[in-house]
Amino acid sequence: MSDNGRLITPALVDLYLAPDDKAEAVRALAQRLAAEDRVTDLDGFLADVAAREAQAPTGLGDGIGIPHCRSAHVTRPSLAFGRSSRGIDFEAPDGRPADLVFLIAAPDGADDDHLRILSSLAGRLMDPAFTGALRSATDPGSVAALVNGEEPAEPAAPAAQPAEPEAVPAARTAGDAAPAPGPSAERPAPAGLRLVAVTSCPTGIAHTYLAARALEQAAARAGAEIQVETQGSAGSTPLDPAVIEAADAVILAHDVEVRDRARFAGKPLVDVGVKAGVNRADELVARAAALAAAQPVRAGTGGSAPAAVPAAPAGEHWARRLRQYLMTGVSHMIPFVAAGGLLIALGFAIGGYTISSAPSVVGHFDWASAQSWAALLFQAGAAAFGFLVPVLSGYIAYAIADRAALAAGIVGGAISVTVGAGFLGGIVSGLLAGFLVRWMVRWRVPGAIAGIMPVVVIPLVSVAAVGFAMFVVLGSPIASAMHGLTDWLNGLSGTNAVLLGLLLGAMMAFDMGGPLNKVAYTFAAGALTTAGAVPDAGSLKVMAAVMAAGMTPPLGLALATAVRGRLFTREERENGKAAWVLGASFITEGAIPFAAADPLRVIPAGIAGSMAAGGLTMAFGSTLRAPHGGIWVLPLIGSPVLYVVAIATGTVVTAGLVILLKGMRRTAPAEAPAVAAAEAGSARIAVRSAA
Repeated sequence: MSDNGRLITPALVDLYLAPDDKAEAVRALAQRLAAEDRVTDLDGFLADVAAREAQAPTGLGDGIGIPHCRSAHVTRPSLAFGRSSRGIDFEAPDGRPADLVFLIAAPDGADDDHLRILSSLAGRLMDPAFTGALRSATDPGSVAALVNGEEPAEPAAPAAQPAEPEAVPAARTAGDAAPAPGPSAERPAPAGLRLVAVTSCPTGIAHTYLAARALEQAAARAGAEIQVETQGSAGSTPLDPAVIEAADAVILAHDVEVRDRARFAGKPLVDVGVKAGVNRADELVARAAALAAAQPVRAGTGGSAPAAVPAAPAGEHWARRLRQYLMTGVSHMIPFVAAGGLLIALGFAIGGYTISSAPSVVGHFDWASAQSWAALLFQAGAAAFGFLVPVLSGYIAYAIADRAALAAGIVGGAISVTVGAGFLGGIVSGLLAGFLVRWMVRWRVPGAIAGIMPVVVIPLVSVAAVGFAMFVVLGSPIASAMHGLTDWLNGLSGTNAVLLGLLLGAMMAFDMGGPLNKVAYTFAAGALTTAGAVPDAGSLKVMAAVMAAGMTPPLGLALATAVRGRLFTREERENGKAAWVLGASFITEGAIPFAAADPLRVIPAGIAGSMAAGGLTMAFGSTLRAPHGGIWVLPLIGSPVLYVVAIATGTVVTAGLVILLKGMRRTAPAEAPAVAAAEAGSARIAVRSAA
């Protein structure tokens, strides 16, 4: 095979990776990719890697880090490998620095390639012989051959492996690290035990496949059979229904809702987060075996048992679960808001605000008329807006009770639109439909009826019940509340408008992508459904204020690193370069690395800047119909020049305040690395707890 066809070549291997901080290490490996023409724009690629790192740490534990991303600047699926003698902090759950670093690069949109790389690599990383061979390799060629699968991994001699820090075993906890195989971990499962499992994580990449591999190895140690379905971001191959029917128990290791949970009706179920699948696989297999022994399932009876529906892991607070339900609905609604809002804005830009009263383009379209094109854009956008509330309601219900609740949720949302209850009604109808169906699928019914439950009985009863509730009981009072909210938003002016902008700005910056940030964003995106064709509706001003406030924290910190670089560590200065792009694109999470390292200075500065941006946006009366986009939708923003002034003011406030606060420290971070590292570690824990 030519080097061009290989995932990794010797030129992409660095056995003496020198940098001891994450950003510099990633840059060193990325430079190798660029030198081999596998990356066309180094800084653009690094910005994409930083955006992925801002979502969640990529340290896997056991001395392994896998920074990765999809990027338009990557020419073909590639992997660069570095081995560090000192270790690099990738925020692994066991606290151990990574001495093996894999930088995975996939072309933008190449989901299958990306997942093929990650799933293959993730599986092999669970093999001590593979990682041991990498730690003992003496030349880049042998590393490339190992990763490409061109030569088998042989167990490394113990003396050849780098010494592990003595504190590593103490850092492991029962919840964070895989237990060493011992009497409890290796206890044989009942003879012939058959298990099925599903793994998934928010990005559908590394942890999905790591958990699958860990469960397969744990089942083999216990003498059980297991088949795992990995629900990755590019889809999955569903388990064979015959395999599910024959299974004695089910393990679900997931951080997002499992698709088609009803397949596992009546089966003993272990339901945990995906990290438990990676770190406590032996325990999960043992729990599944115990449940199977205590609750044997007779083949062919699954259909008459209560159906498996999404259930909160033990100990999870109901408020967190409720937020997850709402965000599922909002995330599915956003594409309709974005498409509809931008099309309506384009229609107004071309045809003026009177285009809202233009006749239907059906039978009246003139190819040469700008007004006809404007009417087409406006009417297509209005049609997209018509789906907002039904989609919101339907996918809230879906998050609660899977697809069995979709029909009742969507119909409930449509009725909310009919009675004027808007997005508040959609939220209520989605919750009502979801919990009603969740209760119904647990009914124990005769086998003859079980077959028609999901296609006839549940849709019939749930749609009728939700319809009655929304038409007769709940619709009118919710509509009154919705009209009050709309009137309040449209009547906002002067001090009241500015105060709302200040409040929303503070919420957007307080946790930078956490619960408060999401509450403010959800309020603004949901309020867009009340705008209609009104060019200066209050809800459009709210959306503009929220986006401006969300852009300023990363922009302000990027400016601060450029103006007073000596106040920041080298890694923070590198993050500052990526923060320009992230902030301009309305990705508030670009400020998280700074807040994690120095929360007491960065968070107040971010809040002050976001409050300034939000308050000024409301004062200027800028409007926005798109729920996202940052500067890329600037031409479609009402009063765009003043909007830029508001963002620039917030950026300067954030930068000035963070420089002032950091300048008050007695010692610069470069002069006291130990203190900075300790402060960063405790800060990360604090910020994660808040999020």
